[in-house]
Amino acid sequence: MRRLSLAEVASYSEGVIDSSFEQLLVHSVSTDSRNIKGGDLFIALRGDSFDGHDFVQEAFADGAVAVMIEKGVEVDVNCSSPVISVRDTLNGLQDLAKNYRESLKLTGVGITGSNGKTSTKDFIFSVLSEGFSVSATAGNYNNHIGLPLTILEADDQHDFGVWEMGMSNPGEIALLASIGRPNIGVITNVGVAHIENMGSRDSIAIEKGALAESISGDGVVVLNAEDSYSRSIAERTQARTVTVGFGDADIRADNIAIGSASVSFMIEANGHREEAILPVPGKYMVLNALMAVAIGTNAGLSLDVIARGLSEVKLSGGRLQKREFRGAVIIDDTYNANPDSTLAAIECLAEMNCDGRRFAVLGGMAELGEISESEHHRVGSEAVNLGIDFVLSVGEIAAQVHEAATKGDSGHSHFFNNHLDCAEFLNNEIRSGDLILIKGSRSSAMENVIKNLDIS
Repeated sequence: MRRLSLAEVASYSEGVIDSSFEQLLVHSVSTDSRNIKGGDLFIALRGDSFDGHDFVQEAFADGAVAVMIEKGVEVDVNCSSPVISVRDTLNGLQDLAKNYRESLKLTGVGITGSNGKTSTKDFIFSVLSEGFSVSATAGNYNNHIGLPLTILEADDQHDFGVWEMGMSNPGEIALLASIGRPNIGVITNVGVAHIENMGSRDSIAIEKGALAESISGDGVVVLNAEDSYSRSIAERTQARTVTVGFGDADIRADNIAIGSASVSFMIEANGHREEAILPVPGKYMVLNALMAVAIGTNAGLSLDVIARGLSEVKLSGGRLQKREFRGAVIIDDTYNANPDSTLAAIECLAEMNCDGRRFAVLGGMAELGEISESEHHRVGSEAVNLGIDFVLSVGEIAAQVHEAATKGDSGHSHFFNNHLDCAEFLNNEIRSGDLILIKGSRSSAMENVIKNLDIS
């Protein structure tokens, strides 16, 4: 973050600060009193099970320059402590980020979609970093708190801000777009993630399309030509649209070759062709990479430079990461899951080169509401149809995957109540040359299967 005076912070957040503290400078913002660094502004947020106001003293003791609290809340600090008072600290954080973003000259890239947001962000960051200074979302900072904190990490040295925008309820994308004010929008796809809260896929498309609506006429919206909702979303934006895909698209990929740990393909864009190699497997990763190609070409980068950026990508943890296990290969895709991303990962597993057997180790998928049973059944059936040798289901919700896989005549479908039992089965069963995909929703914590494997 560019250094801000407390006078600027108070102005941006619609807060009040004693005039004697107005010239003090803050270097960064924190909402977690456990991670305070010298020079921080601590913002005391409230949650269902915590109240940041209880940790104001601790924040000052750890080096906070100032704190932001809500008017009328009693905090135990002396009169010489710089305190910014706002009506609501969450709104204060969001207003601070919104106005700070307005002061930055960087180009903002907003990314949303049911699947692939983080991988797409990683590809875009890697491509743009070949020619520009880029600030990007870290971890899962893509919600109404994470996005403002991410924006506040950028400064005047950055040419681009690449920001994920997640949602689980109606109205959230419009809010995030109003804070980030992106110049470019990227919508990876419209699936059924969070359908329990949204009601229907049509409603999810409306929500995702709010990002396209927020892009001004001189901006760009990148859309997935393989997604049936992209045409209707394109009609909702005044910006120029660019489509990516495998067939009829502005930027396309062909000659796709999937290996056990990589995928190669030819990029075709603006009349030029260039081979690219991604250090991760999966056809659906090619689609995510094409989004980055669209952003790179729009920024004026040549295809050879873009291809280099794609080859150097470092994907965030738990996303198709390759790990060795006694001569076998584990594909760690444990960060999160929904039906579309799980089916894509299983298809990837089926396409990968394999000298042994293929294992799909699957946890439950959350927030599916009334379609939960049918979607878990669909995953189990498709795993069998794709020829996966072992379908291992972990946890109560995933029992429906096992049920469908068993009906699909798979002789190697197994259900486990917990991660440890599943890991013990794998420890005894796995042989050199096998491929093991491990995936599930965040709530299913499938990384615990990996933690219990005998990996030396």
